[in-house]
Amino acid sequence: MLVGHIQEITRHPVKSFTGEQVQKTKVMDYGLYGDRSHAFKGKNGKFLTITQVPEMVRYQAAFSGEEALDQYPEIQVKTPSGNVLTWGEGAFQEEMERLLKQEAEPVVYHPAHIPLGAIEEENILLVSDASIGELTKLWGKELDGRRFRQNLIISLVNKTPFLEEQWFGKRILIGNEVELEIKRHCERCMIITVDPSDSHRDPSLLKTVVKERENHFGVYASVMQTGEIRVGDQVFLKD
Repeated sequence: MLVGHIQEITRHPVKSFTGEQVQKTKVMDYGLYGDRSHAFKGKNGKFLTITQVPEMVRYQAAFSGEEALDQYPEIQVKTPSGNVLTWGEGAFQEEMERLLKQEAEPVVYHPAHIPLGAIEEENILLVSDASIGELTKLWGKELDGRRFRQNLIISLVNKTPFLEEQWFGKRILIGNEVELEIKRHCERCMIITVDPSDSHRDPSLLKTVVKERENHFGVYASVMQTGEIRVGDQVFLKD
């Protein structure tokens, strides 16, 4: 059954940096190609994220070349001041020292395998356009979808908010190749309170999600069949 089409594809080459919207990408067995492939760990061995350093969200990371399975394309990082730095170069390392304000270890995973720990929950996070629209109404403020750090936005044929939550245990087919199994709710944390534009916090959004949605927004999916997806691909719910 046709349920919609892919409206947006977003991957995050650097964990907790703002990601990049792409027109097409490979879906690997771990999720979108290169998603959360680069990260930083603190002295305790845990990932440094927006939770500890909200200003991380003001840095935007993007791959600058074609996807390859043996080596990532160069990562370009746009800083809040508008400078564009390259991951791993001296100027980038100096910028990260100023940003993170602690000893941090850069981590890079191979394109063929990114462990679940980097993504933390599941392979892919998706939401629907109808759900974003309804939450905007519930919150009563302009909503920047980047707060939710989803990989896919599905434009639904049936514009029923939170329809994707009825797909748990079922599979969706994207285009001609990719199959995902919809697993469970995404439980939200303080990260959604951080405005991607200026890193200012607004606790009222999380309070709204807790009150109106039992702290659920978006759904997690596992990759069952790899392949390539594009913006505009049809999405089918399998029987």
